[in-house]
Amino acid sequence: MMKFRTRLIFGILISVFFVLASLGIVIGQLLKGFYSEELEQRIGKEAALGAVMLETESEDNWESVAHRLSNTLDVHAAVINSTGDIVTETSDEFRQSSFEDLPEVENGSIIRYHPSSGDDFLFYAYPFEYGEGEEGYLRLSLPMERINEVNRKIWSFLGVSFSLAFILITTLSYRIANQLTYPIEQVKEVAQELANGNFSARAEESSKDEIGQLTWSINQLAYNLGKVTSEYNTQHERLEALIDHMGSGLIFIDNRGDISLINQYCKDIFNTDTDKWIGHLYHEVMEDKAIIQLIQEIFLTENKVRSQIQLTHQSSVDHYEIYGAPILGRNDKLRGIVLVFHDITELKNLEQVRKDFVANVSHELKTPVTSLKGFAETLLGGAMKDEKASAQFLEIIWKESDRLQHLIHDLLELSKIEQQHFHLNRQVINLSHIAKETTELLQPKAEEKNIALQIDTKNTVHIIGDNARLKQILINLINNAIVYTPEGGVVKLEISKQANEAVLTVQDTGIGIPESELPRIFERFYRVNKDRSRNSGGTGLGLAIVKHLTEAHDGVIQLESEEGEGTTFILTFPIYVETKD
Repeated sequence: MMKFRTRLIFGILISVFFVLASLGIVIGQLLKGFYSEELEQRIGKEAALGAVMLETESEDNWESVAHRLSNTLDVHAAVINSTGDIVTETSDEFRQSSFEDLPEVENGSIIRYHPSSGDDFLFYAYPFEYGEGEEGYLRLSLPMERINEVNRKIWSFLGVSFSLAFILITTLSYRIANQLTYPIEQVKEVAQELANGNFSARAEESSKDEIGQLTWSINQLAYNLGKVTSEYNTQHERLEALIDHMGSGLIFIDNRGDISLINQYCKDIFNTDTDKWIGHLYHEVMEDKAIIQLIQEIFLTENKVRSQIQLTHQSSVDHYEIYGAPILGRNDKLRGIVLVFHDITELKNLEQVRKDFVANVSHELKTPVTSLKGFAETLLGGAMKDEKASAQFLEIIWKESDRLQHLIHDLLELSKIEQQHFHLNRQVINLSHIAKETTELLQPKAEEKNIALQIDTKNTVHIIGDNARLKQILINLINNAIVYTPEGGVVKLEISKQANEAVLTVQDTGIGIPESELPRIFERFYRVNKDRSRNSGGTGLGLAIVKHLTEAHDGVIQLESEEGEGTTFILTFPIYVETKD
């Protein structure tokens, strides 16, 4: 496609060419006519002057006059008498016999072809009187080749002049066209860049005319487009970030059933690369029938739907609440649907924990209360008369009451620890001292089962904490280790330092904990071996208390265990570093 600049230059040159050509033709014709008219007037005046000379001369001198005129004026001269005969002629080629062969006599002047010479000549005849009232004619003639030669010179001059003018105009037109089209080409290039999405492109503003205003307008358009696009991209990025990090799964499905948008959270929900789902029909990529049925229900009814599902991934079961709604456009036309997946697994787990807690508390309270009631009824039924039996029953009642008291105490203690404003009497604590005090306290119990209670406190480590609560942590852990370690086993307590952390380790060679039970070991009332735990006098709240107290001290508790090999509890606390003022 021809460029605008080329078309502009080509159009200007064609116009200039036709104007110059037309002007040259007009000027050439005007000059030719002017020269011919001037020549005809001149030869007419010369003929009139010659006629006057002939009137003053006798017929015998006509030839002499004709030759003088011919030589002086550089023309052919002839004298014609009243009968039409050429009396004298300076050139024999132009002799004629009658007036019929001399049309210039009748017309005065004429340009005609002369067969003898083979050229066109201008003939001019002027009358004069001679003798007794007779009328003759003086005819002057000259070849048209002279006029044609002048015309050729005129045309040559016009041709050279107009050619130079054309070249000059061409050069000026090219420069002017460049000046006019350069800003337009810049605007075109900027427009193309804008069409390609490059909103930083700008055109040079070099003038204040219409083209300059156009350049300014396109630059302003580019600025506005860039600003709007930047704002749109910012909003889009924010929306995309919000969608991807909203903490819930989000899926858009268009009215044809194709998935048009799905956020990153859905990868965790469906445990697959859900980005590949985009552009596919939902029932081709989704496997869960409950979700497919819910989507179909929304498409059919165009109503909002809320439902709960569970998805199984390997060993875990996740629970989700799905909220689905139709997306309606103009005239309530269905454009698609949106699905939002809320993870309620933790809520379900908390609900289950609550149910288990209520059931466990009820069970734990029911056992001693039932025992107390049963033995009290037995005593009231007459067993008090039997001193031996009554003493035995009263001892059982005392043990169950003590167990019930411990249970209530631990429940209150756990409730107190879980409160947001739980207070610790913080001070600098030497963990080695607490470890020694605790092992001395529990040494008799370990000796009853012939268990070696070892302590390694080579490293002196200080932390900020509550002395009584830290001792409570150690008592619970070491007591559990003694309870679940067979006779002849080993329970080891170690205090160490790693980087900026104090590490407290309680290790035993007991029965261990099955791997499947490890995630729930810190739950309230959770027991691995329920009968053995209850018979040991435990309430099932000890490890829950340990976990909460550790976290209250900004610590972390970890558990390592292998069934039949033993268990290790590892507690880490921020170490205390004394600062010098």
